[in-house]
Amino acid sequence: MPAAPPWTRRLLPLLLVAVWLVVGGALGPYAGRLGEVATNDQAAFLPRSAESTRVLEAQAAFRQEESLPAIVVWTSPGGRPLDQAAAGAATRALAALDGTPGVVGAPSPALPSEDGEALRAVVPLRPDLGDALPDTLDRIEKAAAAVPGTETWIGGPAASRADLSDAFAGIDGLLLGVALATVLVILLLVYRSVLLPLVIILGAVFSLALACAVVYVLADHDVVRVDGQVQGILSILVIGAATDYALLLAARYREELGARDGADRTAAMRAALRQSAGPIAASAATVALGLLALLLSDLTNNRALGPVGAIGIACAVLSTLTFLPAVLVLLGRAAYWPARPKAADAHPLWHRIAGFVDRSPRRLWAGSLVALLACSAFALTLDSKGVPFDEIFVKDAPSVAAQQRLAAHFPGGAGNPAVVLASAASADRVRTTAEGVDGVASAAVATTPPPGPARPLVADGRVRVDVTLDDPADSDAAKETVARLRTALHAVPGADALVGGTTAQQYDTRLTAERDRALIVPVVLAVILLILVGLLRSLLLPLLLVATVALNFAATLGVAALVFEHLLGFTGTDPAVPLYGFVFLVALGVDYNIFLMSRVREETALHGTREGIRRGLVATGGVITSAGVVLAATFAALGVIPLAFLVQIAFIVAFGVLLDTLVVRSLLVPALVRDLGAVVWWPGALRRRP
Repeated sequence: MPAAPPWTRRLLPLLLVAVWLVVGGALGPYAGRLGEVATNDQAAFLPRSAESTRVLEAQAAFRQEESLPAIVVWTSPGGRPLDQAAAGAATRALAALDGTPGVVGAPSPALPSEDGEALRAVVPLRPDLGDALPDTLDRIEKAAAAVPGTETWIGGPAASRADLSDAFAGIDGLLLGVALATVLVILLLVYRSVLLPLVIILGAVFSLALACAVVYVLADHDVVRVDGQVQGILSILVIGAATDYALLLAARYREELGARDGADRTAAMRAALRQSAGPIAASAATVALGLLALLLSDLTNNRALGPVGAIGIACAVLSTLTFLPAVLVLLGRAAYWPARPKAADAHPLWHRIAGFVDRSPRRLWAGSLVALLACSAFALTLDSKGVPFDEIFVKDAPSVAAQQRLAAHFPGGAGNPAVVLASAASADRVRTTAEGVDGVASAAVATTPPPGPARPLVADGRVRVDVTLDDPADSDAAKETVARLRTALHAVPGADALVGGTTAQQYDTRLTAERDRALIVPVVLAVILLILVGLLRSLLLPLLLVATVALNFAATLGVAALVFEHLLGFTGTDPAVPLYGFVFLVALGVDYNIFLMSRVREETALHGTREGIRRGLVATGGVITSAGVVLAATFAALGVIPLAFLVQIAFIVAFGVLLDTLVVRSLLVPALVRDLGAVVWWPGALRRRP
């Protein structure tokens, strides 16, 4: 039978490339359109079953709650008292806003502080202003600035939402540009190839386009939720994962081309896929299933990241196993030009490291273990109770400045009270009980708006009581007051009281985050262990690998605790940061161990455990290290978004990935396996092939 003509072997690669070009061209715009279906309203991402969430839902029955408050603060530049004339002028200035676009009710009168050096008023805004919110706040600021001899500050939930939207403005272009530029520079420096970095970047962009299109459709149909944080993490995760998987496949293809002297590029790709598709699929499964474990969380933003991130990983794998092989087959040796593919192309450094591991394994793993345990000791000092309001934004934000002025002249919780809903018949008892709680400045029952006499505002047989706290709404002291307030009000007979508001939401979020960690961490470890057992067909080695990546995570948290407090100046960490860091670091850390140990297993079958470790480390050292550097750099790009949460995640993942790839995967794991010997494959027996 005559051999098939050469052009037929190019047909499938050409078709695959054509399909991905269509995908990239048609779906590429969706990478910039996720903002259309994203919400940055943090009220949408509260614990589903928490008491504060039930309060928020019940508040919809109170017409007064159909607004987003903007708090206006006036201060005098010289600290002189503001008299009644100034208060009257401030009240009249805001009264002129009633009925203007975006304002849904009459602004409150300007109330003086106890020290007489500041005034405060509230302007109710429509909660669905969207992009019109900054312009509305500008109109309020211009009107308020008409009061002579004062400085004006705009704060409250409306200003916070505007600052949050501003922090995520341009996230698509900025974050993607920084990440891609960083990856491209690293690849050019490491591989000294012209085409390969561009091909890998193109594959990553195509996978991101596909992921964003899928997520856009699902979010548009309310199947998944997306906010700025999830949007940013998706971009980084897809770019980093697609690059990592592509590097592994491209390195194996280079080996196969070198072994065949480039004679049959199709056969070389078949061999490369046969050897690398399993580790890539297993690695992707650990990350995807680790992310899907977030569906067990009661925090809606954690649940949102789970499926969105898993979709991104699936698209990254699809691009790596279809688009990249097709392009590399079409390019052949030219993909690596001006370098020339060789069967053995390891850097001499990795021969020396492998030799060191082979000669002194016990000393090496013991030293690495001591260093990691020393770093882990500081993990207990990481404060994950929450980020204070004035640290949420890394750069200066108007809402933060306003809150600082408000806290300086009014009770800490002024303008941001705890919200109590209770039966109408118990309104007075609830109010007096609340006033008697330590840490409460005042309590007032909400009344009907004018005109007409003021009466308690009743909706569905319940009243709302606004409880002003002594301490700032985001402080630990305020959260403790909320806990005491709940205990006191839950004991009021027949009141059926619920305590919500911003402080209660933060308190419930912290408690839920602690519960989520206790539930999700063991699930993720179990899932990863099962995947490793199936891939490596061993039990002892998977247990060893899971233990080392868990230790790497603990050491990273310890270093992060020191860096956050002493270098970056954070006094607290977002409650979700440890869980996010765990899922990313443990899942991604196992990736590199999968790449290494799957190659070690392959070499062990031919040469025995001792020689298999040496050969596996030499063969994979360069590509895994470069993949780790690329992934760390892409996650570090999250730091361009000026939010403490993302800066903290960026540091933890970037540092943890580097620690894993440079210490755990390069030194600790190989040394442990070398010292234990063939027993690591227990209960199986990995024998040499004849």
